[in-house]
Amino acid sequence: MARNKRRFDPYRQPGLFDKMPGERDVASGELQVAISGGEMPSSVPPPPLSESPLGELARPNSVSRLKFISFGSGSSGNCAYIGDDRFGVLIDAGVDYAHVMGELRRQGISMDKVRGIILTHDHGDHTRYAYNILRNNRHMALYATPRAFNGMLRRHSISRRIKDYHHPVYKEIAFNVGDFAITPFEVMHDGTDNVGFLISAGGGAFRFVVVTDLGVVSERAHFYMSQATALMLESNYDAAMLRDGHYPEYLKARIAAETGHLDNADAADWLRENYTPQLRHVFLCHLSNDNNTPEIAVAASRQALLDAGAASVGDGSLSLDSRQAPVQLVALPRFDPSPMYIIRY
Repeated sequence: MARNKRRFDPYRQPGLFDKMPGERDVASGELQVAISGGEMPSSVPPPPLSESPLGELARPNSVSRLKFISFGSGSSGNCAYIGDDRFGVLIDAGVDYAHVMGELRRQGISMDKVRGIILTHDHGDHTRYAYNILRNNRHMALYATPRAFNGMLRRHSISRRIKDYHHPVYKEIAFNVGDFAITPFEVMHDGTDNVGFLISAGGGAFRFVVVTDLGVVSERAHFYMSQATALMLESNYDAAMLRDGHYPEYLKARIAAETGHLDNADAADWLRENYTPQLRHVFLCHLSNDNNTPEIAVAASRQALLDAGAASVGDGSLSLDSRQAPVQLVALPRFDPSPMYIIRY
């Protein structure tokens, strides 16, 4: 049985948004680097926002263009940026601040526009430079669940002054940062209180779902992933390369566990079973340097998307063939920044 299958938990309490939207026809739009996202039909309103300790939430303003950059994606460090023309956030903080700031500046994005860091979990490759970034940008906040934040303090040598920047967030309760409504949700990994994120904008027309560092797609992760118009999905390892590789057996077992990492086949199987035309972007992330290659990971997911009915699969470039494809598929670089993807919807 494929490990990406949804798991039923008899003790799970219903989520806030358990009523799933129906199937949608998604109008095609303009492509800059990656093709445009779909629209939420007027008959299916976006999920209601809830209150949190951060105060009453307002529905995000309508925007029509988003920018996405990855500064590094892998066990050496993870950090990405998503933003519109006014505001943005960093997803994790495992890449050196000077590298992040330099790349944003090269792309014409001021750090003044970056409102905060949203933290998926407390492992060092996602948190290493959080305090350095925050202390150099005092307008920013760190958004993390209380347990993940305490786990970061417990696991790592980090200044306790980072507490001044912490804004606690809670699973399946939306919070606002700039024009984004962001909903954390449970994922299965061996960090402390791991989350993925649903980042929505434009009244729900854009729904970017981040699922990195997970061993299996749980029921709640599946619920949010199924709503994505853009998906940042872990495709960490090739099972044969891991099995026959040089890692010690205990580490192989940890990686392959349900609280470890997602392999290429499981990521591809989820896409094969769940792809719909609303999904216009797939960014494969957290590829292993020793047990995977971008070519192997992309080939598995590309074939899955074709098997699921995609007429063609673009590579995220500006080539004519890629621009005409209904879905774009990119493997994010492990150590280097990606291009800046401009997504219109």
